[in-house]
Amino acid sequence: MPRRPVVKGDGGDVPQTPGDIQEKPGAAGSPSDHAPIDASESIEDQIITVTLRPTRFDRYVGQHDVVENLKISIEAAKRRGEPLDHILLHGPPGLGKTTLANIIAREMEATFRQASGPTLDRPGDLVGILTNLERGDVLFIDEVHRLSRVVEEFLYPAMEDFAIDFMVDKGAYAKTIKINLKHFTLVGATTRPGMLTAPLRERFGIVHRLDFYSVDDLTTIVRHSANVLGVRIQDGGAQEIAKRARGTPRIANRLLRRVRDFAEVRSHGNIDEDVAKAALELERIDLLGLDPLDRSYLRVLVEQYVGGPVGVAALAASLNEDEGTLVDVVEPYLIQIGFLQRTAGGRRATNKAKHYLGAPSASEHPRLL
Repeated sequence: MPRRPVVKGDGGDVPQTPGDIQEKPGAAGSPSDHAPIDASESIEDQIITVTLRPTRFDRYVGQHDVVENLKISIEAAKRRGEPLDHILLHGPPGLGKTTLANIIAREMEATFRQASGPTLDRPGDLVGILTNLERGDVLFIDEVHRLSRVVEEFLYPAMEDFAIDFMVDKGAYAKTIKINLKHFTLVGATTRPGMLTAPLRERFGIVHRLDFYSVDDLTTIVRHSANVLGVRIQDGGAQEIAKRARGTPRIANRLLRRVRDFAEVRSHGNIDEDVAKAALELERIDLLGLDPLDRSYLRVLVEQYVGGPVGVAALAASLNEDEGTLVDVVEPYLIQIGFLQRTAGGRRATNKAKHYLGAPSASEHPRLL
């Protein structure tokens, strides 16, 4: 008989049965029906995270190929009575990696444990987590590329042999204790797959990349979120938010909350296309979904560095921004819409980006010779 799925968070273990997590359409589920939330988020963001995240594949919108492959892997593992192979999910932030990890655990009717790469400084931090895992449990490590080297090497035998060697005492009294682990599934998530070392990357048997969402998928997500939040929204308003969400559900939900605030104050709570446009213009989100940081990035690249090529370190210094923010947050979407090229010599603005800023393209510059 399968174990009842458990979600482990800071508040303790909450047993779940498959019937417990079925939501009524448009109704907000209880906190125990959803994924653990990040303590660093604001109170509003925590509430939104709990109520809006889907809990089953049949409620998950977008990423069709990834979802279908995961369904096949999960069904095959359940038929064999085996735990899933280790899974690596990578892609830009906000595309649903954490949500998929939660769904995987629920579909496997397994316990879900969550950790973050930067917080695991020493092997001892990982020992307690690994030794408490039961057979088939899902351990989710976010930002797995930020694991320290010593913790990463400690994780290798745990992933491959399901055993760890723990050193106790020092000097002449030092000895190694071998601890056998129960077969678990590690789900790693990263926005920087290139920063993973080859030995760690090769230990993941299932690797999926999450892509940006289409406008149609985002429109569906906005409608569902508005329904859960009790917001009156018309199709034109939902589509306007979706078009400016940069292909990212997290941004779509954030923009929906801001438009909701605007509508409650200026439009009696009803969101139509005109209200959505007015609210997003006030937020300085343009028709392409570019925000002030995106536009500043393009202006510096085109005006200060004459379109490039220029290194990301120079751009970060000019913008007074962290390099990681530019690489992980700003550049992926600019590349997707054809405004930016990453070359061996550095970042280069395309003619499309120059036209957007009203700057002359390379073909429009007069020839000197």
